[in-house]
Amino acid sequence: MTPHLISIYALVAMFVVATIWPINMGVLAFVGAFLVGTLLAAQTTKDIIAGFPGGLFLTLVGITWLFALAQNNGTIDWLVRMAVRGVKGRIGAIPWIMFIISALLTSVGAVSPGAVAIVAPIALGFAFRYHISPLLMGLMVVHGAQAGGFSPISIYGGITNGVVAKAGLPLSPMTTFAASFAVNAAVALILFMVLGGRKLMQMRMERSEPVKVPHIEIARPATGPQIFGDSEAEALSRRIGAEASGSPNGLVAEVEEGNHTDGNLYQLLTLAALALLAVLVLAFKLDIGFVSLTIGLGLALCAPTMQKRAMAQVAWPEIMLITGVSTYVAVLEGMGTIDFVGDSVAGMASPLLAALMLFFIGAVVSAFASSTAVLGSLIPLAVPFLQGENGVSAIGFIAGMAVASTIVDVSPFSTNGALVLANAHGVDKQAFFRKLLNYGALVTLVAPVVLWIIFVLVPG
Repeated sequence: MTPHLISIYALVAMFVVATIWPINMGVLAFVGAFLVGTLLAAQTTKDIIAGFPGGLFLTLVGITWLFALAQNNGTIDWLVRMAVRGVKGRIGAIPWIMFIISALLTSVGAVSPGAVAIVAPIALGFAFRYHISPLLMGLMVVHGAQAGGFSPISIYGGITNGVVAKAGLPLSPMTTFAASFAVNAAVALILFMVLGGRKLMQMRMERSEPVKVPHIEIARPATGPQIFGDSEAEALSRRIGAEASGSPNGLVAEVEEGNHTDGNLYQLLTLAALALLAVLVLAFKLDIGFVSLTIGLGLALCAPTMQKRAMAQVAWPEIMLITGVSTYVAVLEGMGTIDFVGDSVAGMASPLLAALMLFFIGAVVSAFASSTAVLGSLIPLAVPFLQGENGVSAIGFIAGMAVASTIVDVSPFSTNGALVLANAHGVDKQAFFRKLLNYGALVTLVAPVVLWIIFVLVPG
C-alpha cells in the first residue's frame, strides 16, 4: 500500500474514531500529522509545525474573544434589539438580511472568512434570541458570503480570473459571478424553507422590543479560579469562598451580565470598535486576527474587570479541532497526496468524467483546506482537455469548479464553517458540529454532481 493511500485511510479513521467516541478530532489530527509526516513522508517536526494554520488560529481566537467582550458589556443585546426594530418585527426577514449583508461584503472585496467573522456572531445572536434555527442562520451567512465571492472585484474573483488568464483559457468573469450567486441563493432558499423559514414568515412582532430582554450569550465561559490565573483566586479555600459570596469564584466574579443600560458609553465605544474592525479588514485588507486582538485589547484596557472571563469564552475545543485537521491536510499536501490524486484524475481518457472527478476533488479538498489554493491548482490541471475539441466548455467548467470548490465552505473544518461553529451558542456544540458535518458532507457529495450536470454536461 502506498503512503498516499495510507494517509487517506488514516484521515477516514480519524472521522470514525471521533464519531464513535467523544474525542476531539483535532487531537487525532495532530497525532496523525506527526505519525504520517515523520514515518511516511520523511518530514521533520519543524516541517509539520510549519503547516499549522497560524492565520486561521489568530482569526478564530481574536474574533471569539472580541465578541465575548461585546457580549459581556451588553453590546450584542443592544445590537439585536436595534436590528429587530429596523426590520419592524419581521422575523422571517432576518436570515435574508444576514445573507445579503454577507454577499455585499464579499462582492466589494472582503475576504469570505472576514465577512463571516463579522456577521456570524450577530446573526447567531438573533438565532438564539428569536428561536431561529442556529444552523439556518449560520448557513445563510456562509452561503451569502460565497454568493458574492466571485464578483470581478472580489478576492476569489480576482484570483480565479488571474489563474484562468494565465492558463490561456476563455474568460467570462460575470458568468462565474452569476453562477456562484445563483447557486448559493438557491441553496439558501431551500435551507430557509426546510429549516423553519415558513414558520418564521408567519411570525411578526407587533411592537418594538422592550429595552430589557433576556441576555444573549454568544459564548459561555469555563469556570474555576484556575481559568484566570489570579494567585488570590487560586489560594481560595471553600471556606474563604463561602465567606466571600458563597462561591469559590466569588472574588473573581464579573459584573452582572444582561443588566446594562442600552447605549451606554462603553457600548458606544464597543460599537465603534466593531465598525473600525470592519473598515480595517475590508477597506485596508489588514489581518482580521491581529486587528480583532488589538481592538479587543483596547476594549479590555478600558474596563479590565468586565473582560475577565472573555479569554475563557474563546472557543478552544473548536479551535483545536479546526487547526488540527488543517495541519494534517498540510502534511498531505507536503507529501504530494493531493497532487497525486489530482494528476491521476486529469489523466483519465474521458474528459467529461475527468471534469466530474476534478469537481469532486475540488469540493473534498476545499472542505478541509484553502479554496483559493484548490482553484489555483486544479484549473491548470484541466487545461489539456479544456483546450481540445472534446465537448467540455472552458467557461462552464471554470464556473462549476469555482462554485464546487467554495460552496463546501460550510464544512466545520473550513474557516467559514469553523467561525459558525465557534459562535454558535445556546446549543449542544457536539450536536451542532455533527449537523454542520452532515450538511457539509451532503454538499460535498451532491454539489459536484449537480454542478457538473448544469455547467459541463448540459452545455456539452
